[in-house]
Amino acid sequence: MNEKVETVILIHGLWMHGVVLLPYQSWLRAEGFVVRRFSYPSRSAGLEDNVRLLSAFVGETQGAVIHLVAHSLGGLVALEMLSRQADPRIRRVVLLGTPLAGCHCGATLAAIPVLTRLVGRTFADWFTRPRLALPVTAEIGIIAGTRRISFGRMIPGLARPNDGLVAVDETHLATAKDSIALKVSHSGMLASRTCAGQTANFLRTGSFIHV
Repeated sequence: MNEKVETVILIHGLWMHGVVLLPYQSWLRAEGFVVRRFSYPSRSAGLEDNVRLLSAFVGETQGAVIHLVAHSLGGLVALEMLSRQADPRIRRVVLLGTPLAGCHCGATLAAIPVLTRLVGRTFADWFTRPRLALPVTAEIGIIAGTRRISFGRMIPGLARPNDGLVAVDETHLATAKDSIALKVSHSGMLASRTCAGQTANFLRTGSFIHV
């Protein structure tokens, strides 16, 4: 195994597929990382199933060091996997707009019977289970967005600042090593070179660039 190889696994969010992570894959490869994209049934499968799928994907991934970069719901799957059976090769994790401390928009939709299926089983499972301790060996960085462009603007009560779907306060994790708020929307994070650059810096150094 090449001791110098650092592999990044990209994890998409709700209603998405790994193909949306192609720009991020290209940008992080240009930064010198080996990059793989993980796809999973974000709406139809439960948290348990998706954790197993991600764990298997990590297990078959080559490299002495593995990092995770997860968008939105993907971050919940990543943290649940880490809290249960963390691969010792996982060093750093970047969460992009992940609603760790609650999700006003998701909860509002889930409370409406005809819309419950939109948020999916994984989302529902995460917010109905107790949180487990995360391994101290994995450093976690949080990127939140402050550009309000998404359908969440039509849902009353979403706290500001927010990325149009997830409030900055909802991305809070007390044990995170570093966090930063960027002027990007929830989906726009995936098309932002600035966001990708901050991600790469955290993966290399364990901190974001604060100016």
